[in-house]
Amino acid sequence: MSYLDVRGLEKSFVTARGTTRVLAGLDLTLEQGEFVAVVGYSGSGKTTLVSLIGGLLAPDRGSITLDGALVTEPGPERGIVFQQYSLLPWMSVFDNVALAVDAVNKGVPAGERKSITEELITLVNLAPARWKRPRELSGGMRQRVGIARALAVEPAVLLMDEPFSALDAQTRTLMMDELLGIWERTRQTILYVTHNIQEAVFMADRVIVLSRRPGEVLDVVPIKLPRPRREGQQGDPVFVQTADRIWGLIKSQAQAALLDDEVVTEREG
Repeated sequence: MSYLDVRGLEKSFVTARGTTRVLAGLDLTLEQGEFVAVVGYSGSGKTTLVSLIGGLLAPDRGSITLDGALVTEPGPERGIVFQQYSLLPWMSVFDNVALAVDAVNKGVPAGERKSITEELITLVNLAPARWKRPRELSGGMRQRVGIARALAVEPAVLLMDEPFSALDAQTRTLMMDELLGIWERTRQTILYVTHNIQEAVFMADRVIVLSRRPGEVLDVVPIKLPRPRREGQQGDPVFVQTADRIWGLIKSQAQAALLDDEVVTEREG
């Protein structure tokens, strides 16, 4: 069994317009220390997948196991970083991170907890800003605080749901480098959801491509680029070919969705 093992995952939501089937028997695996990206056509269930693995939602069918243990609820072994920063605005960088450190280190002496907090702040390159409040930070700096808080619980798997999508292009590139640097030092197991194909190819060991709704695994694309990854690799022929392959898969799903919409429109007309 793989380190993270998802089998036959199904999830539907009931709305005012009826029942929407979001995931349809999805299977995926992650090995320990792997960096895996998930991409897919809009509405393919990427965020729902993160919420299910994080224990924030319960599946209708299927199972999720982490290191052999069944996932049934949220737990510190799964850290989550969402698009939203969710920082406490009246607290400094240090205090926001310390809150997470203290929560999982009850009984540990205060001096040791402070050292852990300082190490995490240094890891995400925020030491000079440790006493600043969120309103004094850039978007990229706020997201670094979110990453430090997620790492504070020492999760077995770090789940990231489009964490850089709200950032400008330059900051996004810097944050990609920062995250890869952290991953190279910690070898944290990461499941990284993004809508950006180039981002997925640049960062991941494998890219899982989801079908349109209801989502299931359409393909698993290995990334055959050497590590460490560096700026400029986007021009590598292997990079271009891999990105084109993934785009072709997503484009085919988009075209099929448009055809279905046209059929529905004709029937309603």
